Amino acid sequence: MSSGSSIENETKNVQAELIFYRCEEAASVEPQQSEWSSLLFELPDENVKRLNYELGLYTPDSGEICPKYVALSASSVFRHPYYTYPAVLDPGVEDALFKPEPEVLYPDDGQNLYIALCDEINQCPIQSFHRQLLTGKIDLRYYGIHTHGFRPIALSLEHNTHVTVLDLTDNWINEDGCYHLGCMLAENITLLEINLCGCCIGPLGAKRIYAKLHLNKTLRTLNLSRNALGDEGVEYLAKSIFLGANITNINLSSNNLGPAAVTALNIALETRNKLTHLDLSRNTIISPNVIYNLCQRLSENKSFKDINLSWTALKGRAVGIAIKVLFKNENLCRVNLSNNRFSTDAIKPMLNGLPKAKRLVTLDLSFNPLTPDDAYALLEFLKSPELKLRNLLLDNVPVKPEFLNLRNEILSLSFRKKAVITFGDVKSKFLPTISDFKLILFKRMDALCKTMKKHHVDIALLILQLYKENGDSMDSKKFAKSLRVIPVDKEFIETMINSFKGVVTEKSTTVKLNDMVDYLKRLWPERQLPPSPATIESAGKSARRQK
Repeated sequence: MSSGSSIENETKNVQAELIFYRCEEAASVEPQQSEWSSLLFELPDENVKRLNYELGLYTPDSGEICPKYVALSASSVFRHPYYTYPAVLDPGVEDALFKPEPEVLYPDDGQNLYIALCDEINQCPIQSFHRQLLTGKIDLRYYGIHTHGFRPIALSLEHNTHVTVLDLTDNWINEDGCYHLGCMLAENITLLEINLCGCCIGPLGAKRIYAKLHLNKTLRTLNLSRNALGDEGVEYLAKSIFLGANITNINLSSNNLGPAAVTALNIALETRNKLTHLDLSRNTIISPNVIYNLCQRLSENKSFKDINLSWTALKGRAVGIAIKVLFKNENLCRVNLSNNRFSTDAIKPMLNGLPKAKRLVTLDLSFNPLTPDDAYALLEFLKSPELKLRNLLLDNVPVKPEFLNLRNEILSLSFRKKAVITFGDVKSKFLPTISDFKLILFKRMDALCKTMKKHHVDIALLILQLYKENGDSMDSKKFAKSLRVIPVDKEFIETMINSFKGVVTEKSTTVKLNDMVDYLKRLWPERQLPPSPATIESAGKSARRQK
C-alpha cells in the first residue's frame, strides 16, 4: 500500500505546459498571405554586394577578359556585369546559310595540304614523300604510285620552296597525272630537275606536261628517256622550247625517234639555242642531213658541252663531216658515238676536225667497225699537248701491236698521266706454220671435188686439160670461169690465182699454168691425162715399124 500512495503523490505534483493548440478547421481553407511562415523572416532593404558594386568595391567576375577582345579597346566591348564574355548574337547560322565556306590556308611546304588531299580522295599518303617535302630532293623511284596519287603530289609541290629535284623513275603516269604535273610546273619556282625516265607518258601525256612548260623559268634538266614519245611527242617539246622554255639538259633516249623529231628540234634551236646536254641515244636517226643540221646548230651554241648519239645506226662519210662541224665548238667536252657503224670513210673527216675541239675531254667510239689503222691514227693525236682529250674509248676495236707501244709512250708523258685509253683485241701478223701454202689450196680443192656425187671432177686432170688447151698462161677470168664446176668460193679461186700470178696489166691478169702443172706433177705424179686417139694411133705405127 505504501508504494501505490507514493506514485499518486508524484503525479499530483507535475505541471503541464501548453506548446500549440490546433484549431479544428476545414482542410480546404488556406491561410491568408499575411499569415505565411516565410514572411516571418526579415530581409534587408538593400543588397550589400549591389551596394559595393555601385561603389566600385566589388566585381562579380574573375577579372579576366576574353582573349578574342584583348586587342580591342574597353569602350568597344560590351561587358555584362555578371559575365565576362559578350553575349552570342548569332552562332554562325547566317554565315552557314548565306556565305560560302571559308578557304583553308595551308603552309607553303605542302605537308598539311598533301595529307588533306589524300584524305579527300581516300588514298593512303606516301610517308617518304611527306617527309621529303622539307628536303632538297624527292626520290620516289620504282615506288609504284597509284594513278590517283599524282594530283596530291603535284598540288603540294606548287608553292614548295625546298624541293629542287623530283625523281619519278619507272612510275606509270596516266594523262590525268601528266596534266597535274604540267599545272605544277607552271606555278613552281624552285624545281631545277625532273626525272620521268620510264614513266610511259606517251605523246598525249607529253602534250599535257609541255602545255605550260614555257611559263616555268627555273627548270633546267628534263629526263624523258624510255617514254615512247615518238616524233609527235618531241614536236610538242620543240614547241615549248620555241615559246621560251629554259631547259638546258634534255634526255630523249629510247623514244622511237626518227628524222622528223630531230628536224623539229633543229627548228626550235634556230630561235632558242641554249642547250648544254643532249641525249638522243637508242633511236633510229638514219638521215645524215638531219644530223648535219643538228651539229651545225650545236656548233653555234658556245655553251653546249655534251652530246650522246650512241646506238643510232649512224654511218657514212656525210655523218663524219657533220661530227667534224660539231668539233668547231671549242667548249665541247664529251662526244659519245659508240655502238654505231662508223668505218674508215667516216673517221677521216673526224680526224681532220679533231684538233679544233681543244677542250674535248671524252671521245667514245667503242663498238664501231674501225680498222687497226683508224685506231692508231686517233691515238696519234694524243701526242699533242694542245688537245685536252683525256678519255679515248675504243672498246672492241681491234688494234695492232704498234698501238700498244704508242699507248705506253703517250701514257708516260707528263700531261697524259691521267689519260684513259681503251682498246679491243690485239691482232698481230699471221705467220702460217706450214711453209707451203699451195699444198693447202690443192688438197682442199681435191677434197671438195671428191664430195661431188653426180659429176666427179679431178682437179689435177682439170688443170692439165686447161694447160693442154691454153698453153703456159691463161686469162684469170677464163680460169675462174672454168673452175665453176667445183663448189668453192670466189675468194678461194682468187687466192689460187694470186699464188700463180702471171703478167698483170691494167685490163687483165694472167695465170701461169706451166708453174701450176709443174707443181701438180710433183704433188700427184700418178695423175695423168688419158692418151688421145691420135697418140694411140701414132704409137701403134711406131711399134709395127720396129717389128
